[in-house]
Amino acid sequence: MSRRRASHFFAYIGRLRWIRRWGLMRNAIDENVATHSWEVATIAHALAVIRNRECGGRVNPETVATAALYHDATEVITGDMPTPVKYHSAVMREAFRDIEHKASDELLALLPEYLRDDFAPYIQESRWGDDVAELVKAADRLSALLKCEAEIQAGNREFEPAAQQIRQRLEQDNLPEVVYFLEVFAPGYSQPLDHLLGGEAT
Repeated sequence: MSRRRASHFFAYIGRLRWIRRWGLMRNAIDENVATHSWEVATIAHALAVIRNRECGGRVNPETVATAALYHDATEVITGDMPTPVKYHSAVMREAFRDIEHKASDELLALLPEYLRDDFAPYIQESRWGDDVAELVKAADRLSALLKCEAEIQAGNREFEPAAQQIRQRLEQDNLPEVVYFLEVFAPGYSQPLDHLLGGEAT
């Protein structure tokens, strides 16, 4: 039996935990890309389930969740680029889109060749379906909003403008799954642990 060639793919992905988010802002609560990706995946999975149950959708929640897990994987190469910088202009947006595309190709190249086709639909955002892209982006914004609100609750007013901008964008998108999540699940994030364990949210 021949020895399989070693791959550094998951060792590389594991380093997402060392990449800090919100690098240009003063943080009361540190957040890294790995933690953020996990939260986005859980929220995206929930949004997909809600779409199917409440809105007559036919999206695969597991596909959405897996895409969300890898949605920032390229940042292990590029680092976390703050949104105001990334979207400063059309030229900047196009430049970073090209960088992210090349970074996703580099990540895939770390995998054994016979596994690349299995991972590409999740790592390469260009291969996501419309429903997947919409729900992952919504979950990403919800996660960012929850982070902003946690910072504000901790007394850090620097996140107030970002929270307002993100909430306005979510309202503009007006996705029923997001409205549901904000009404049913989001209030619990501001509750102390004793209230969370006590049953119904207040």
